[in-house]
Amino acid sequence: MSIIYFLIGCSVLLALIFLGAFFWAQRSGQNDDLYTPAMRILVDDEKPAEDKK
Repeated sequence: MSIIYFLIGCSVLLALIFLGAFFWAQRSGQNDDLYTPAMRILVDDEKPAEDKK
């Protein structure tokens, strides 16, 4: 029975770590622009390599 208490404590601790990481990501601006990264793959801004002889 004591192992269940230990596992519940570990799961609560892990949930708090993930919650803290989520709030840190929100505060640091990780999710400010969700549209641009998805559209970046459609824009071809690299010039083709020229043959050097």
